[in-house]
This record gives sequence, C-alpha cells and structure tokens, in this order.
Amino acid sequence: MRLKEKMVNFMINGVNLKVNIDEYILSALKEDITSEDVTTNAIMKEPKLGRVDLICKQDGIICGLEVFERTFKLLDPDCQFKTTYHDGDIIKNGDHIGEVIGDIRVLLSGERVALNYLQRMSGIATYTKKSVDILKGSKTKLLDTRKTTPNNRIFEKYAVKVGGGTNHRYNLSDGVLIKDNHIGAAGSITKAVALAREYAPFVRKIEVEVETLEQVQEAIAAKADIIMLDNMDNETMKKAVALIDHQAQTECSGNVTEERLLEIVAIGVDFVSSGAITYNAPILDFSMKNLKPIE
Repeated sequence: MRLKEKMVNFMINGVNLKVNIDEYILSALKEDITSEDVTTNAIMKEPKLGRVDLICKQDGIICGLEVFERTFKLLDPDCQFKTTYHDGDIIKNGDHIGEVIGDIRVLLSGERVALNYLQRMSGIATYTKKSVDILKGSKTKLLDTRKTTPNNRIFEKYAVKVGGGTNHRYNLSDGVLIKDNHIGAAGSITKAVALAREYAPFVRKIEVEVETLEQVQEAIAAKADIIMLDNMDNETMKKAVALIDHQAQTECSGNVTEERLLEIVAIGVDFVSSGAITYNAPILDFSMKNLKPIE
C-alpha cells in the first residue's frame, strides 16, 4: 500500500479549535510506510474488498474513534468504519466496537497506526476519568499540562477532555504563565508581572508559579490573576491559600498523585494540574481481528 496524499481540514468533535490533523496522521503513516507495505503488497497483489472487527480488550473509556477512522480514509477515502459507539462511552473487555470495511490492503497497512491512536487516546481518557472521579463534588478542576508527546498534543489534550478533565493552555501562544526561569530572567516576580501586563493583550490572564510563601505575597502584591503553588507540601499550601484569600485563583502543581488528590481537594485550591494524566497513562488495549474477504 502506498499513501494517497490528500490533505483536508478535519475537526475532532468536542474540541473548540479547528485544526488540520491530517498532517499528523500522515506523518505517522509515513513513519510506518516509508515507501510501501512490502508484506501486504507481496500477498495481496490486487485490490480485494474485506472487513475486519475492532475488539476491546480492556475496560475503560473509549476515545479517538474519528482519528481511527480517518487513518484508513487517508489511505483510501472509500474505506468505511461502522460503529454505534462514541468517544467518552464506557467499554468492557470483549466488546465488539465496530468493523472496518475496505480494500484489504488498506486494512492491513493502516491497522497499526489506527490502533496506536485509539489505544493511546483511550488510555489517557480512562486515566483522566479516574482522577476526575476523585475530585467529584469539589470545586477543584483537573487540568492537563504541556507535558505531551511531541506532535500528538491535539490528540492527547482532546483525550483529557473526553475523560472529564479541563485543558490548560494549548501552547506557548495561548496564555501567560510566568515560571521560575522567567522570574530569574526578569529579576523578580514584580518585574515579570509588570512586563507581561505591558506586553500581553488585556484579555490575557497572568499566571505566576511560586514555590515559597514569600513569593506568594509578592505575586499577590503584583496582582497576578492566578497563582500556581508549585511542589509545596500540604501545610505550606494551606498557608498559601489562606494568604491569597480569593485575591487570585489558585492552582496546585507538582507531585500530584491519585493518592494526594483528596488532600489537595481539602485544601481548597481552584485547579490542580497534572502532567501524569498524559505521560503516565497506559494504553487501553484493542485489536483488529477476524479479517475476511467480502465475496
């Protein structure tokens, strides 16, 4: 099978950002098919219509169905994916998710890339949902971070959203977040916030990362909109939230584990950001089975 270069605009349902994802999927396909699928071309010298089942092999939350389908359609627009499931649905081990119908060469050549997307995105959605459930009933919202796989951020952040999490800034162009090295470059929190306020449009909120109570006080005085409490122990965080006293929104970051989430909720921060929901999430296992020609 050889790639058919056809770029189209594609929107993943639920993401309020229209992006062209075809280039990312094509890049993944090109990684897997540098010139041809030699095995498939050796055994399937002519086009032949076939169908193959998509089977779930673990309990979890499904995510990435449209990306799964799009992978095959980039190889052949006539390929069809039939399913009654939607992203965010709860699935069980052994569930028949749907079937892919098309040229058998397409089904064989696109299988691994399509499954990679579906497994990765479903794994993140499932992992995120566990953390969101711990926070249920509290005011604290779970945020993702920019600790994503290069060139897969749109897929991974979408998966966080499907799992019930909230997206933090998408990239460096999306918001002002003054971290420790920015503070070092500017000379102080006060100077960094003043420079950001002067440069950034007035609609931008300014978030400042702090590590000590002294920095908390400086961030309050500088009128930061959001104060990120980075790698603080619980007692220090309690004191920080009391100092802030609703003068800014609060975010907890660093060393955020499932076990610690309940403690963070009790402290009363507005947001908790976790890179682990993207970089620690295991895949959710699926397989394509029972490929048969359609006579």
